[in-house]
Amino acid sequence: MGVSTLAFVGCTGGAGTTRLTVETATTLARSGRSVAVVDAAFGTQGLATYVGGQLDTDVTAVAVGDAPVDDALFEWDIDAEGRVALCPAHAPFERLARAKTADSAQTLERAIEEVAGRFDHVLLDVPPVAANQAVAAATTAQRRALVIPASQRGSDLLPRQQGRLRDIGAPASAVVAARVHGEDGQSIEDAAHTVPHIGAGAPRPLATDPDTDVAPTVAAMAEDLLGVDLGLTFEDDGLFSR
Repeated sequence: MGVSTLAFVGCTGGAGTTRLTVETATTLARSGRSVAVVDAAFGTQGLATYVGGQLDTDVTAVAVGDAPVDDALFEWDIDAEGRVALCPAHAPFERLARAKTADSAQTLERAIEEVAGRFDHVLLDVPPVAANQAVAAATTAQRRALVIPASQRGSDLLPRQQGRLRDIGAPASAVVAARVHGEDGQSIEDAAHTVPHIGAGAPRPLATDPDTDVAPTVAAMAEDLLGVDLGLTFEDDGLFSR
């Protein structure tokens, strides 16, 4: 089944890390796999926007020991053969603060390992490495992909985050550039993959539609980062179609 845990680590806020993580999860589910997405970006809590209804339990409650991880997993209703479960952050400030302690980070590590035993893949949405929960997520993952905006700012910030990951003994496996500012973004020499622009009004997720330019790009990236063959077919893309 290839790599079971992959962390998408943002080099900066607004790099498109959360969207890339859920699009990758969708792509894996299209190939019939079960995927859990765990939110380590406690500050932005972007993954929670993909979950409908009230969130009584979230990943921070798991981290502080108030709830089992199963209570914080929400099935995502998407058009795919496989399964995606989201484990978002959505909490008041007091619990967010407690969830960022070293002890809570260790609890989060154990929860990630538990989920990895029950899903084909676990994808981690990780903010720039500057807090305990980000370190825990990055070091628990088997591989890490640094996500940067396809811009000069992205290139400038990349070495700092590469250094931080090396400092914690969890070097990046690859760099992924996201054209978050449009298709005229800068080409990133160090990027193994560049994801096309996803507009703010684009359907969520896009990867369920194989006719979009995002779907084959994310599929090729997922195959590379996870070491799997998804067996997905895309028209008008002879290099990737099977």
